[in-house]
Amino acid sequence: MYFWDTSFKDSKFGLQGDIQYRNWDIIGDLEQLLIRGGITYSPVSQVKLTLGYGHITTGAFGESNSTTTESRIYQEALIPQKISERIYLKHRFRYEQRWVEDQDFRTRYRYNLFINIPFNQPDLNRNAIYLALYNELFINGQRDIGGGRRVEIFDRNRFYTALGYALRDNLKIQGGYMIQSTNALDKGQLQLSLHHSF
Repeated sequence: MYFWDTSFKDSKFGLQGDIQYRNWDIIGDLEQLLIRGGITYSPVSQVKLTLGYGHITTGAFGESNSTTTESRIYQEALIPQKISERIYLKHRFRYEQRWVEDQDFRTRYRYNLFINIPFNQPDLNRNAIYLALYNELFINGQRDIGGGRRVEIFDRNRFYTALGYALRDNLKIQGGYMIQSTNALDKGQLQLSLHHSF
């Protein structure tokens, strides 16, 4: 996964995005390819509002090469908080409008709490080694998705824990493990991500 963001010089506006490539078996069996980007606005220092678009291709498990696609518009608010010398929080509220292949129009609400705790220094700048945690809750806006099919209001929950390292002040790498839970199953995933601000 690659996450990036940038600000226009002397402006409250910027851009952000991410590319995520997920596999069922590390490589070769596509689970999902997600490409997302948006325009950001910071009304006050550190608070970031985003209007964005995402395109998602989802593959089937196993031998099948069949895929489904989704187009998604989203709005989000990212609000940082520091609760002690070494505990950095971010709250992310996201609202999605979704056009999933072979389904009716759908919406979804998401809340993510990120926690970063540096071990070897009080900040998350260059050379910081840190614990990265998050928990994200997904709630469907509708239950009917077309063709007589229904989904639950609760969509999923993701819990993630990782070890991070700041290569530079604006470039961090994380390696960790995420547990994704739905009403039907729990699934674990290894994750490797690069986080880049410029």
